[in-house]
Amino acid sequence: MVKLVAKSNKQVSGARANTFRIAEIAADGKAQAIKAYDVRGLTVIADDFVMCTATSEPQCKAVFNAVKDGMKEIGIAPLHAEGTPQNEWLVLDYGDVIFHIFREQARDFYDLDGLWGDAPQIELDLEP
Repeated sequence: MVKLVAKSNKQVSGARANTFRIAEIAADGKAQAIKAYDVRGLTVIADDFVMCTATSEPQCKAVFNAVKDGMKEIGIAPLHAEGTPQNEWLVLDYGDVIFHIFREQARDFYDLDGLWGDAPQIELDLEP
């Protein structure tokens, strides 16, 4: 069963709570290198970005569907979804939070971690 709360004891609400939910669901799907960035003040398109790496096309699809379904369970649908597992980059846009799923080669190529490197990283406290 997917857990929809952060494993830390931090009190979070709003968009940041959704950031933690998305990261937890991705972690439950065995996504790797999950990172979240607070991009407020650096862009107007979102408050937080969550990024992860999937090791295969089936895992890309599974993580994408798990996050989409897990957020839907709490009444939140994406405003937009883009990409396919074959494209090696999928995006779910939840307004305040944008979730990126990459295959390793695409994550290295697009280097969003480097592009948003000035943004504070959000401590997710995910268990391995």
